[in-house]
Amino acid sequence: MKKRLILAITGASGVIYGIRALRHLAAMKEVETHLILSEGALVNIAVETGERVEEIRELADAAYRNDNLAAAVASGSYPTDGMIVMPCSIKTLSGIANCYADTLIVRAADVTLKESRKLVLAVRESPLHIGHLRLQVQAAEAGAIIMPPVPAFYHGPQTIEDIVDHAIGRVLDQFGLATQLFKRWGGDGQSPRD
Repeated sequence: MKKRLILAITGASGVIYGIRALRHLAAMKEVETHLILSEGALVNIAVETGERVEEIRELADAAYRNDNLAAAVASGSYPTDGMIVMPCSIKTLSGIANCYADTLIVRAADVTLKESRKLVLAVRESPLHIGHLRLQVQAAEAGAIIMPPVPAFYHGPQTIEDIVDHAIGRVLDQFGLATQLFKRWGGDGQSPRD
């Protein structure tokens, strides 16, 4: 049986994380993807990537408008294995932390939490003020996993894609999806490059 994942891409800088995550998920035959793009994501896709939004949507098994609160993923009776918000803007984080479900992304995240499903938030902001930190604590207390896409360098990344894929691989680990997106630490004191 396929894993069914919701992937939301919001208006934080770093839409490359969500787009590459979707590409990797689309290549996995055992995963069915449900995509939601925020209005801010649409702007950032044009500014940061030059990619066509329709081509991105076509990578998903299903794609929804963010104002479609009647979408399947807005209901707890629609079974999923969880949700990834990558990147997650502070605005979206605030909506999730405060259960202010005025968009499909926030509603789907709220449903994910209320149904005790896994919700990973790749929060993209820096520096963080105390309000941002409190929102992350609130979301974590509700059951979300806070996973900012913090770069790692022990695996000797050579490209931006190597850095991005490491963060994506770590997020997909949360859902039990084995990938070859990065070299894992061996635990023997030697880096994967040695």
